[in-house]
Amino acid sequence: MIEPNDFIRAQIVSDLASGKHKKVITRFPPEPNGYLHIGHAKSICLNFGVAAESEGECHLRFDDTNPEKESQEYIDAIKSDVEWLGFHWTGDVRYASDYFDALHDYALQLIRMGKAYVDSQSADEMRSSRGTLSEPGRNSPYRERSVEENLALFEQMRSGALEEGSCILRAKIDMASGNINLRDPAIYRIRKIAHHQTGEKWCIYPMYDFTHPLSDAIEHITHSLCTLEFEDHRPFYDWLLDTLGTPSHPQQIEFSRLNVNYTVTSKRKLKQLVDEKLVHGWDDPRMPTISGMRRRGYTPEALRDFCNRIGITKSEGVVDVGMLEFCVREHLENTAPRAMAVLRPLKVVLTNYPEGKMEEIRAARHPNMPEMGERVIPFARELYIDRADFEEVPPKGYKRLIPGGEVRLRNAYIIKCDDVVKNAAGEITELHCSCDLATLGKSPEDRKVKGVVHWVSATKGITAEVRLYERLFTDAAPDRGDVDFKTFINPCALEVVQAVIEPSLAEAVAEERFQFEREGYFCADLRDSMPGKPVFNRTVGLRDSWKPGA
Repeated sequence: MIEPNDFIRAQIVSDLASGKHKKVITRFPPEPNGYLHIGHAKSICLNFGVAAESEGECHLRFDDTNPEKESQEYIDAIKSDVEWLGFHWTGDVRYASDYFDALHDYALQLIRMGKAYVDSQSADEMRSSRGTLSEPGRNSPYRERSVEENLALFEQMRSGALEEGSCILRAKIDMASGNINLRDPAIYRIRKIAHHQTGEKWCIYPMYDFTHPLSDAIEHITHSLCTLEFEDHRPFYDWLLDTLGTPSHPQQIEFSRLNVNYTVTSKRKLKQLVDEKLVHGWDDPRMPTISGMRRRGYTPEALRDFCNRIGITKSEGVVDVGMLEFCVREHLENTAPRAMAVLRPLKVVLTNYPEGKMEEIRAARHPNMPEMGERVIPFARELYIDRADFEEVPPKGYKRLIPGGEVRLRNAYIIKCDDVVKNAAGEITELHCSCDLATLGKSPEDRKVKGVVHWVSATKGITAEVRLYERLFTDAAPDRGDVDFKTFINPCALEVVQAVIEPSLAEAVAEERFQFEREGYFCADLRDSMPGKPVFNRTVGLRDSWKPGA
């Protein structure tokens, strides 16, 4: 049951209660000119969410009016993203190009009504005559062409007899309007390029502002939900449907777009990152694309939770990316099994542990979920700890291993560092330690050992590539416009290390997620990881700087 939790849902509840609509029909209308990003996730959750909550329908419709920038790759990626987020569209996938015949007929209807004309001005002439926010525009010298002449010219446009840029079809509204979007907007232009759905059938294509409202009306959409930048376009949306007397008149409602700090969500700029090879494709785990976040290890549940937390308003603002990371951690905390991985190995030899002996230590896969079962961790004389867990000259408060000091190996014994082995360059190559063999599963009675470090068997551990990801940008507002956003790219956003992982991780399948104890949450890479040769991406660290209510 839909609840009036925001102004859009409140409107829908009112419309259903009044009988204005018997069923809610929404649509998610992406342009297939790039991959979807975190901002689209908000729109997906809203459109599909309100439809599901009200037992209505939501259509997936590609607004494919610019074939020059569109591709099947983008279409396939968008469909995959929507499904991965957990949503299902009603009926078949729809395309604006499905309606090109109907849109052409509507354009002819406008011409016959004297509400559209073919303008032969150059692009520069049209731009200069459009006016400004404070000055009205000027009528085109071709504005009063007869209906017959406009019909003939539009047919020449359609047949390919006229060259690109030689003319366009414009709606005839009001060049003196205070809303620039009503100053005779373009509705058709010549583009002699094949379309990925319709092939060579058309050499004229409708403009987005003409296509969108008519596609909504054809599909009997009840609530056309879009972001605030389309608020000034709503008068043309309504003018077009009123003028043509379409069988249905959807209600356009605007909400604020999602802006996240340390993030760029312009598809044009994201494409620039891809084209200039500043990232490794649209699904690079550093990218704010849905496919990138998926590959990094974010879960659909976390993204839906994030979209629910930020809510729906008309107020523009910036959301802290830490809130998104909080949602990811919160979901993975309760779902990701535990394991140990040493990212920067330092060898430890337990000098008093019998050579050739191998123990199998059993540990829970999750401390609070016994139903996840146990894993077996091999333990022997030689093992690895992380280099960060040993300091010859420790800082104040350091609670890990030091010369002459003790720590507990997680799930295993207490060890003491007796000797530090170095190479000719003075670099530490291994530690020689003694093992308190009476401390497996229990603490000594004569002393307290506070430090705990993770470890992996040197002989049974598996070498694996681990990719350590950080935020792609170093500045909180990389897209602010006064500086090239690329200058803020974080050179440390990706570090690749050869880690040693416990054997239980060796057969991880793509997208399987784990908490590497004391390190963070990691995911087997969707592209490159395979059982027996895993590759892991760091999804997010364990520490959290954002708290609810912050």
